[in-house]
Amino acid sequence: MGGRMAMRLFLAVVLVWIGVAKFSFAATNDDGFFRGKTIRLIVAFSAGGGYDTYSRTIARHLGKYIPGNPSVVVDNMTGAGGFIHANYMFKQAKPDGLTIGNNSGGLFLQQVMGAKGVEFDGRRFEYIGAPAVDHLVCAIAKASGVTSMERWFAAKEPVRFGGVGPGGFASDLPRVLQAALGLPVRVIDGYKGTSDIRLATESGELAGSCLSWDSYKTTWRKQIDSGDVIPMIQAMPKKHPELANVASAMDYAKTDEAKKLIKHGAYDLAYSARPYFLAPGTPKARVNILRKAFAEVVKDADLLAEAKKANFVIEYVSGEELEGIVHGLYKIDSALAARMKQILVP
Repeated sequence: MGGRMAMRLFLAVVLVWIGVAKFSFAATNDDGFFRGKTIRLIVAFSAGGGYDTYSRTIARHLGKYIPGNPSVVVDNMTGAGGFIHANYMFKQAKPDGLTIGNNSGGLFLQQVMGAKGVEFDGRRFEYIGAPAVDHLVCAIAKASGVTSMERWFAAKEPVRFGGVGPGGFASDLPRVLQAALGLPVRVIDGYKGTSDIRLATESGELAGSCLSWDSYKTTWRKQIDSGDVIPMIQAMPKKHPELANVASAMDYAKTDEAKKLIKHGAYDLAYSARPYFLAPGTPKARVNILRKAFAEVVKDADLLAEAKKANFVIEYVSGEELEGIVHGLYKIDSALAARMKQILVP
């Protein structure tokens, strides 16, 4: 009898162990979920711009690194400088791992500063990674007559820069440089993306723009090569190797406040500039699958060949790193946050 009881107890323990193991496996592996599914990758800016170009390139290759090999389609959800997209991802996108958002990291600083229209909390998104670090550059059309920093500082009228709205680097960076360095700038918000800003610059409606160097190389290559658009100033801790002769913003910063504005308004955000993220509450198993897939796709030989041909750089930021950077923005000193609000929240 004792032997039977011992055997029953042993079998009970084994069954419990198997159940726990299955639960643990299911909690960390959701491999079967994506099979036969379609992932929707939503870009916050218009087709043809830098964000869109990165996303469409990634979408062509991402599915083969996700168990079940789902299809990946790209949509664009423009408006309000990315706020419409971010609010949708936070409030309406299903937390099932089938909707990936791509927006500007500048929106999270907008939340910290209390911008109107924010209905999201950047601390609650699930981050899967970023394909690049944005090397931020401001460029001005030669036709404007502003062909050097000296002429820009001496301009009698503010130079017209195109913006997508608060939270986008195209809007925020020129405002930071205006406040920190005293550069004459007038930001005109409302453009849907970099392709629209480019067209407005070509028509003479705008004179300048502040974007990533990769965006310029990808979508403004002809204008840069011809000299019709001149890289004027860059805002990164180190100069880009291809921009050795282009001025650095920090070189013109004369006060501690100016240096802090450039650091937090440009440097810190450059590393979270192109976040890919999921809705709050997405199961951790699926978050981990997509983080792993993202880490693999940015090493894909075909993707890298496309990136090289299109003149944009892959400089991977992991989901864990991205999460840490974004959460760090919420710890900015309150006095500085208030000052930045005056500058960046019109």
